[in-house]
Amino acid sequence: MRSIWTNARLVTMASGAPYGLVEDGALVVGDGEILWVGEREALPATFARGAEIHDAGGRCITPGLVDCHTHLVYAGDRSREFEQRLRGASYGDIARRGGGILATVQATRAASDEALAAAADTRVRALQRDGVTTLEVKSGYGLDRETELRMLRIARALPARHPLRVRTTYLGLHALDPRWPNADAYVDFVCEDVLPAVVAERLADAVDAFCESIAFSPEQCARFFQRSQALGLPVKVHADQLLPSGGTALAARFGALSADHLEHVREEDLAALAGAGTVAVLLPGAHYFLRETHRPPVGRLRELGVPIALATDCNPGTSPLVSPLLAMNLACTLFGLSPEEALRGFTANAARALGLDDMIGTLAAGRKADFVIWDAEHPRQLAATIGINPGAIVVFDGRVT
Repeated sequence: MRSIWTNARLVTMASGAPYGLVEDGALVVGDGEILWVGEREALPATFARGAEIHDAGGRCITPGLVDCHTHLVYAGDRSREFEQRLRGASYGDIARRGGGILATVQATRAASDEALAAAADTRVRALQRDGVTTLEVKSGYGLDRETELRMLRIARALPARHPLRVRTTYLGLHALDPRWPNADAYVDFVCEDVLPAVVAERLADAVDAFCESIAFSPEQCARFFQRSQALGLPVKVHADQLLPSGGTALAARFGALSADHLEHVREEDLAALAGAGTVAVLLPGAHYFLRETHRPPVGRLRELGVPIALATDCNPGTSPLVSPLLAMNLACTLFGLSPEEALRGFTANAARALGLDDMIGTLAAGRKADFVIWDAEHPRQLAATIGINPGAIVVFDGRVT
């Protein structure tokens, strides 16, 4: 059955007017797809026959939000590290003492599938309350074959319990398992043992690597990416978050879907990123939580035409954030994005960072019928308020959730 949402301010995020705004619009939905978008007075009469009519009451309708970088399947608590950082310890200090990622690895390995799924469900529900309809979930807290596969299976199963679209990423190079003698031996294990198993079960839509001085070198990441692409998986990169480590250049070299973080990206690598068509995913939650002072080069990214996406980076140690709306505000206040850029970062550009921009991220005919009706008069309100969720109705695949 067709449904029509009318008397709405349509925030299409398409080209043209700011926000792609249609002041008095109508949206026609059928079989989980958007069939027509435009001015209400131009709505073809044929669509109205037999359709279910919804009056949006002049409220804003945006595309469903897309959180394109999360680590939300994990166990354990790292609030102690928060206290340690407040006393002056750095991210690297904590990692070298056995904390950080390795602490979460231990807890995740010890947790049952049921416990991991239940914890993930709680985080997913929080994201959905903020309008998320599509979510990326990374592995990376297993570092062994069994736990990595378990994490990906749990992430793949989320849509069975939640009205949600999920893309999974095998974060094969996240940290070095201390049981391995050196990083090169571990990369061999990931490439020759775990990665083929991930591909055989079709558990991942992409791969990722943490290219940093405390993690893996560009050369080691390149070996992993070459093997991944040979097996048909696109790549994403944790790039230049803590130091200029060459991750952005690596992302450009491999035509990555996205390069994420970028606080310390080198100027000479930005043009290569633009030429590759790679999306820059900025993660203001981690920047804020780690009290970083070196901002990603938003002005240069704009000048070069690099698409800017945003994400929560939901994880236990450096960005325990489950609110895209707060992430938008942080991106505006800390990085200097406009409210329109922030919303685009969680819609059209986030969809592009997942390779889904032909399916979601904008309100347009032929796209999936994922959208949110907000109790807001203007879309800028979504980024301008703190601690207030103006969400009213979330529609996923054409159905109210």
